[in-house]
Amino acid sequence: MPRVIAVANRKGGVGKTTTTVNVATAMAAVGKKVLVIDLDPQGNASTSMGISKRGHMPSSYDVLLGNVDLSSAIVWTEVPNFSIIPSSPDLAGAEVELIDVEEREYALRKSIEKSAVNYDYVLIDCPPSLSLITVNALVAANAVVVPLQCEFLALEGITDLIRNINQIKKRFNPKLELEGVVLTMYDRRNNLSQMVEQDVRNFFGKKVYDTVIPRNVRISEAPSHGKPVLLYDFNCNGSQAYISLTGELLKREKETLAC
Repeated sequence: MPRVIAVANRKGGVGKTTTTVNVATAMAAVGKKVLVIDLDPQGNASTSMGISKRGHMPSSYDVLLGNVDLSSAIVWTEVPNFSIIPSSPDLAGAEVELIDVEEREYALRKSIEKSAVNYDYVLIDCPPSLSLITVNALVAANAVVVPLQCEFLALEGITDLIRNINQIKKRFNPKLELEGVVLTMYDRRNNLSQMVEQDVRNFFGKKVYDTVIPRNVRISEAPSHGKPVLLYDFNCNGSQAYISLTGELLKREKETLAC
């Protein structure tokens, strides 16, 4: 079975999608077979990989509702070893449709266990809310990576997120763990970035990755070209940061699996 990692934060605009697609790309580059599941109705992970949302194709909405098998919704990207299940705007209404489904919190987990056995990693790009969709992602996951923007307001919601993770661990998924916190949009010229970093490292300790993701215009430009920044501009600071982050993440994964 693959290791399933949810990339989650209740706040939007903190770098969840960017982190998901670039870590997946870096994993694939070192030979890991990676599946990204785009669970955000906005579909930014799909757009970031150049997948058009025009026309009807099986999506994460269909997988979540049990309309199609997970394997039928997989789309291969231009990156070898990297495939994705695209999102759909219909996901916005999936929570209402799941209300009467038996064991609705386990819908995604069952689909992954049934059909994603040939992958090393499944990365789930979560929406910026604690909806039933996000609950499905956390119930399916072995671990959670939390991107945290280096701004004061971004700190406010993280304690609530950790509380939510602990609640889901207690009620639905005892194996769920906080894999790590990654600081994003870091500006070394800005004292606030340094203050947020210090506060986060003091609170979470070793759970915070050593690598920080800088503010970088190439990271911002890449999605409009339908590419992760690692393909758009491999040599930029943002790409090199995501390569370093992925190295740290895989090292932690290796240590976890060795326990």
